Formats: sequence, C-alpha cells, structure tokens
Amino acid sequence: MSARILTLQRQARELGRLRTGYTDHSGEKPRPVKSETWVVSSHAEHYVEAAAGLWGGTVEQWRPLGDKPPQFRVITEAISIDALMPPGDPLSQYNEMWSKGGAQRRCDGVTEKLSGQPCLCERQFGDEWYLQSKRDVCAATTRLNVMLPDMPDVGVWRAETKSFYAANEWAATADMVHMGTGGKGLVPVALRIEPRERVAGGKTKRFPVVVVEIRGVTPRQALSGPLPTAVALDPSAAPQLALEAAGPDYVAEAEGALTSDDVRDVWRRAAKAGDVNPKGGDPLSQQLMAIAARKDAEAAEAHQPGPEVDEDGAVDVEVVDDTPPAAWADGIARAAGGGDQ
Repeated sequence: MSARILTLQRQARELGRLRTGYTDHSGEKPRPVKSETWVVSSHAEHYVEAAAGLWGGTVEQWRPLGDKPPQFRVITEAISIDALMPPGDPLSQYNEMWSKGGAQRRCDGVTEKLSGQPCLCERQFGDEWYLQSKRDVCAATTRLNVMLPDMPDVGVWRAETKSFYAANEWAATADMVHMGTGGKGLVPVALRIEPRERVAGGKTKRFPVVVVEIRGVTPRQALSGPLPTAVALDPSAAPQLALEAAGPDYVAEAEGALTSDDVRDVWRRAAKAGDVNPKGGDPLSQQLMAIAARKDAEAAEAHQPGPEVDEDGAVDVEVVDDTPPAAWADGIARAAGGGDQ
C-alpha cells in the first residue's frame, strides 16, 4: 500500500440512511409514521433507484423536516436487508435529546457530554427514567454503519434506532463480533424488523424492533477470527470454509513432502491426533501409504544411470515392466506399522 497521512482518520463515505419510519405530509401537519418495512433514503437518486430494484417500492423526492436539502427515498417491501458489518467498531451509542436547535443532550449513561454533568435524566426521574415520555428525556440512540453488498458504490449506510431494546441487542452483537474478529474483516449480517409486544400497567404495547443477526455462517465461523472476504460476500462458500477449518490437510502435506520418510512422519502425526487408525487400513492411511510408495519409486528412478547414447546420438528403446515390485507393497505395509491391519 502506498503512503498515507498517518494522522487522518480514514472513514468510509456515508451513502445514505436505513430508516424504520418516515414523515407523512398528506395531512395538515407532518406526522411521523412507523414503517413495517425498511425505508432507504439518500441524496443520490440512483442509489435509491437501485434499492427499489432490490427491495421494491416507488422512488420519491422527499424533504426532511426542518430547513434541509431535499433527498430521495423509497419505502421498500423488505422487512430484512442483507448487509455487511465493516471492520473496526461500526456502532456508536448515546442517550440523546434533540430540538430544532440541534442536540441538547448527549449522554453515555453516566456523564452528559455537552455539559459535563452527571446523567441529567437519571437525576430528574430516577433509574427508570427511560420509561418517561421522549419529550421529557433522552432517547437511547444507536447508530450502526453497514455496507450493502448489492448496492452501487463503496461506502456505508447508517441504520439508526431509538429503541431501548435494540440498543442492548445491537451492542451485544457488535461487541461479540468485534471480540471474535479483532475488528478485522467483513461479517455478513441481516437487518430485520421484528414485531414485539410489551405488557405494562395492564396494557399491551406493540412495536417494531430492528434485530441484527449473523447471516449465512455459524457463530463458530463468525467468531473464530476474520472471515475470508469471499465468504463474507457469499456466505454459501462457508461450508468449504468449515471443511478447511476441520483439521490439517494431511494429504496436501504428504504431497508436498520430499521423501517417503517425511510422508510417514505426516502419518504418525495424524495417528497421534486420532485422525487415522494406528493400525492402518483406513482410507486416509491408504492414501498416505500410496504417496510414500510413490516417493520411494521417484527416488529410485532418480538414482538410476541414464540411458546409453550411441555414436549417432540415438537412445535404444527401453522396455518397462509395469508390474510393481514386491518390495513396494512391503514398504506400504511398513508405513502403517508393520502391516498388522
């Protein structure tokens, strides 16, 4: 890689937003609406057109509340979107309170960052401050940057939720993935809108929650270190990854060995690991014995004197007997421990 400015924070460009709600302007006053499907918005119309092609819906021009430039959006038909969690730590969280004048509070749960004071909501309403109306307290705001592998351009899309439940679940998933991969490599995930309900005070409240789930690979594969990029982009390649991770490739090691003794060392390691029968006779032992025999034959051939050349530079025809010598079979048996099968 060529030179970089070391003090810069290299950050992928934000291409747009993934939302679970939208503003309805059809009435006298704009009103917020919760969506059962994903809403994709961006300043670039061709991004939103690509989203509509993937997940359905009609592209429309849209102006966010406040004095903000117009954008494009599509209310898709998809309740789940395939995505990639990028390297690093793609998640950020704060308890936030906003007004028309911008952010009024931004708290990490202990300290309100804008004022430097202890958590203002907890001081006013106690430990269960989050049960109060969002007009009076902060909202647990969680932002997750993801890549959409089937969309145009290279950059991130920001999914944002103010759900208290999603705040806990997103953080747990992101932290486990970060711990398992060391923050390296891409991880395939699905962002799915899931209906939930909660009973409190004798009333049942139904609401959507966005869940982040590992897609196409098992937790063992996702948490065992960075995934190969090809598997992250196409999780159907994961079964091959599982086979490669299942254990040493003894046959490949034997093929790469220089001598038959080296092949027998590979067999002994396999026997010690319990991957072959110590008495031989299993398919892997037979493969390794055959490779050892071939190595012996190649070594014997290399030490034979070359053919005699006559005065005209011609070589007499050499008749080869295709029947393997009895010593070869004896050597194969010895590789399995004396042939006691």
